[in-house]
Amino acid sequence: MKKNLTFQNSSSTLLSRRRVLQGMGVAGGALLAPGFLGSAAAQQYSGELVVSNWGGDWNANVVRAFEEPELEAKGMVIKRDLASAPARKTKIIAERNLPRGTIDVAQFTDADAYELNLQGALEEIDYSKIPNATHLLPNMKTPYFVPFNISGMVIIYNPEKIKTPPTSYADLLNPEYAGKVGLIDQIYFNYFFAFALLNGGSMSDVTPAFEKLKELKKAVQPRIYPSHQQAAAALQSGEIWITANYKARAAQWKKEGIKVEPAYPKEGAIAFKGGVVVPKRARNKDNAYHYLNAMLTPPVALRLAEYTFYQVPIDNANLPPALAAEVAFTPEEQKLLRHFDLEYTAKNQAAWLEWWNKEIKV
Repeated sequence: MKKNLTFQNSSSTLLSRRRVLQGMGVAGGALLAPGFLGSAAAQQYSGELVVSNWGGDWNANVVRAFEEPELEAKGMVIKRDLASAPARKTKIIAERNLPRGTIDVAQFTDADAYELNLQGALEEIDYSKIPNATHLLPNMKTPYFVPFNISGMVIIYNPEKIKTPPTSYADLLNPEYAGKVGLIDQIYFNYFFAFALLNGGSMSDVTPAFEKLKELKKAVQPRIYPSHQQAAAALQSGEIWITANYKARAAQWKKEGIKVEPAYPKEGAIAFKGGVVVPKRARNKDNAYHYLNAMLTPPVALRLAEYTFYQVPIDNANLPPALAAEVAFTPEEQKLLRHFDLEYTAKNQAAWLEWWNKEIKV
């Protein structure tokens, strides 16, 4: 069962691992596993790596913030396998008993990673090969998943169309917004938790959400968009006025010139943690570890926060104070964050997806 985490950012001026190692004179001493010494900035790579994620603007930003400058520019050849999370989970599970799989690292939510680990499809992470993992925030390490980006689902609305800021997920059911409510298929599972909280449910029981989601469909006929990008375009055009999505998306869209504001729901934001796993049958595990180590460097964290506004999971990111405040939740908001019951979610997510596709998405 998942323990609650408090997401915090630090502006600490800790010395970089590179400077610490230099100061200790480790050139002649193998304190770390061979092949994983030194900073990512000085590292050169070779060979291939197959990276799997959701695609869209998220992939474009990951390439720009991380993969191109930190890996591809230094010799690694990255190939990308982009698809929805359910499709990619199915593929990794199907390949778990093969001699070799087709994916080397894959990005998922912590809930999806937990499910894949239960299925015996993931490599156990060897943290001795990830020196930068020493800077992970408390309670961020798991044996099968390395975090990369953090946020939480809030309400996002157009302040020109909705003059009174929303205060609850219940505002999505307001008949005044009929035809103007948008939901994103990619993050469907979040809606089960959000609407369960309106109807006596919890993060360990979303049964009440089924009734509430049907009520939502009847009251406002929500528009369902395949991805974040389509929802952003709908907000920009005025096709929709309100949605529920990650706080990071609200900040990104504002930067892109879309008239939106985030509103923190009184029920609490649904916590989001994305990260990277290594499938058990990955072909290029050495490069997979180079990927995991490089993604936890301060330059990557800074660029990721600047481009996507997700909070980063390391304590030495040293984000500018204004940016750090924009990506993080306030202490009061952190206290209300609602975290997944990972065991419960893994057990039920497939059934939720089937119900969502039959009852809401159609």
